[in-house]
Amino acid sequence: MTWTVLGLPCDSDGAFLPEGAPPPPWNHPLPNDFTPYEDRYSFEVADILFRRDQMAATNISDLMQVWGARHSDKDPPFDDKQHLYDTIDSTPIGGVPWQSFTCQFNGDAGEGQVAPWKKKKFDVWYRDPRLIMHNQLGNPDFKGRIDFSAKRVFDGDNRRRYQDFMSGNWCWRQSDIIAEDPQSHGATFCPIILGSDKTTVSVATGHTEYYPVYISNGLIHNNVRRAHVNGLTLLAFLAIPKTDAENKDSDEFRRFRRSLFHNSLQKILEPLRAAAAMTTHEVVRFGDGYYRRVIYGLGPYIADYPEQVLLACIVQGWCSRCTATFDNLDGPGGRRSHEHTLALFDALGKRSLWDDYGIVADIMPFTHYFPRADIHELMAPDLLHQIIKGTFKDHLVTWVNEYLELTYTPAEASRIVADIDRRIAAVPPFAGLRRFPEGRGFKQWTGDDSKALMKVYLPAIAGHLPSKVVQAMRHLLEFCYLVRRHVLNEDDLQAIDTAVANFHRDRKVFQDMGVRPDGFSLPRQHSLVHYRHLIQEFGAPNGLCSSITESAHIRAVKKPWQRSNRYEALGQMLVTNQRLDKLAASRVDFNHRGMLDGSIFDGSDVLLPPVVIGRAVDDEDDDGGAVEGNVWGEVLLARKPITSIPLDAYGLADYLNIPNFPTAIARFLYQYEHPDFRGNLFDVAIDDCPEPVGRIRVYPSASATFFAPSNPSGVEGMFRERIRATPSWRHGPPR
Repeated sequence: MTWTVLGLPCDSDGAFLPEGAPPPPWNHPLPNDFTPYEDRYSFEVADILFRRDQMAATNISDLMQVWGARHSDKDPPFDDKQHLYDTIDSTPIGGVPWQSFTCQFNGDAGEGQVAPWKKKKFDVWYRDPRLIMHNQLGNPDFKGRIDFSAKRVFDGDNRRRYQDFMSGNWCWRQSDIIAEDPQSHGATFCPIILGSDKTTVSVATGHTEYYPVYISNGLIHNNVRRAHVNGLTLLAFLAIPKTDAENKDSDEFRRFRRSLFHNSLQKILEPLRAAAAMTTHEVVRFGDGYYRRVIYGLGPYIADYPEQVLLACIVQGWCSRCTATFDNLDGPGGRRSHEHTLALFDALGKRSLWDDYGIVADIMPFTHYFPRADIHELMAPDLLHQIIKGTFKDHLVTWVNEYLELTYTPAEASRIVADIDRRIAAVPPFAGLRRFPEGRGFKQWTGDDSKALMKVYLPAIAGHLPSKVVQAMRHLLEFCYLVRRHVLNEDDLQAIDTAVANFHRDRKVFQDMGVRPDGFSLPRQHSLVHYRHLIQEFGAPNGLCSSITESAHIRAVKKPWQRSNRYEALGQMLVTNQRLDKLAASRVDFNHRGMLDGSIFDGSDVLLPPVVIGRAVDDEDDDGGAVEGNVWGEVLLARKPITSIPLDAYGLADYLNIPNFPTAIARFLYQYEHPDFRGNLFDVAIDDCPEPVGRIRVYPSASATFFAPSNPSGVEGMFRERIRATPSWRHGPPR
């Protein structure tokens, strides 16, 4: 990379500061100014009622009346619900206002009866991406968790390391291109990361769908983007054109739907181009207090395969990155690009484009109209849909069942499947392992279900299937665990190539057995061959996975919809998101100014429950989740042990019907006293092990906190999981 694109600090006019100069002072209000809130208590109450508890509007008004009646000598923090809403709305920071535009078919409507969609107007709601970037880059919480230039990182053995987005080669090349203009020297290149995916909020009330678009920046570290601490922002709601059954599959409607998608994205992102902020710099203040010259550029797009097909303007079944043919995706193929597509437009007709290259004619992706952007190189790797839910769950797990059905009688196949389910159900409670009490026989799979099943599926199928099937599964799991690492080096990339080659070799057993007689030309499975290159381009894949946007649906779409009255719900959802952003910005601002330090308890009236960073909350209904702060790892037992059971090893052995329980404890104690022992514990004579004497207390649950950066963890990568082992949960079955 040319040394001149280094993100150098400057003043508000863009003049570079001398090395070591302090940042300009913040123009903050007085330290006790909680505007627009009266004081800290009022802010915390607003945050609890609107964000944390999401209390219904009428309940807010009722609560304020009860509060006022109980404390007649002191007014409640808010008069009623409207006073609370107006206060949040008047927050001067954090909220980027919503705008809209309307789209409509402008072609020839034809003669006779006009299709309904040709007369309908479609509204698109969006926010200014430039202003969103200002808020993200200026967030003080990101100080120390953000890069200001592309970087190449090496370990002690001089091996290249890929982790955060700016450690990839793509940012380096973009910086070189930008540096060709002398006016850009010293600037910060800020990649714009986008993601979109339709989501359904209600099937029972008419299959209600929304089409959110999210925006992030490539400068923040991957763990920040995954933790959703204001590093990923709702940018827009795209229109979802629908029509009657007669017209929904027509070529004309498909072209309109595709054009609507790309023209909408082009319009939404226009403020970045209109301000010339993608070719020349604008001065932006960052969370560390320094101003910097920023040049934006479109970066990776997070999308599942159907969305990638739409984005790349290709035919279903083809690859969005390479030109390998749809019937031989793992065969030879070159790199797709806008330049290549335009050349084919000039040389070939529509039918040849479709059949021979998988290209949809007469439309270019929205990235074609922005500098230095090509959607074909910007498709992000998608661990969730390509690998976890795609290749593992939809392909291999399904193929295993199909093999059993082809090889055995229905009764025998059912018996084997039942035994596999019994093995899965027998997995003991342990941190990082999920139990499947009924096996894997559930209808609605989530990404977490698939990730949990991956950990226990291999031993469950061993012995029931040919060794090649087990080996193919093993190589895929090896690949998956490699690409899910939050830091990868050159040795890991070589191991990824080896795992892919071994998987491709051993998966042929499914073809030989008749499960896949037509081969393996499957787009999601084909994506495995691109992962090495994508890691080198964009860093660790867990920073760009669609699980990030899918989990954002809960906060930005599903919960706001649930809070609405369902009538013209989108407008209410926009307001809810605006208020959530303002509350989040206020908390960041008050924290940065030191106004939220210490406890808010006055010694008498407890307003809020204490939160201990990095420690498990003593709440038996809490199943765990992201944890802020940083700890090495800890396990906390439930507050109270189980009573009315034996308190010694031999009594517990009888009570639990586990005869070898005392010997298992004895061998555990031997290993504890001999930490360097590396042999087989069962080879140790029981007489050499400590006698399991003394009281033993049994607890119904434990909370384990550990480092799991590829899960929806906190900023420091910490995740908490509660392990339960109780014979009856809330008078129901064991848990």
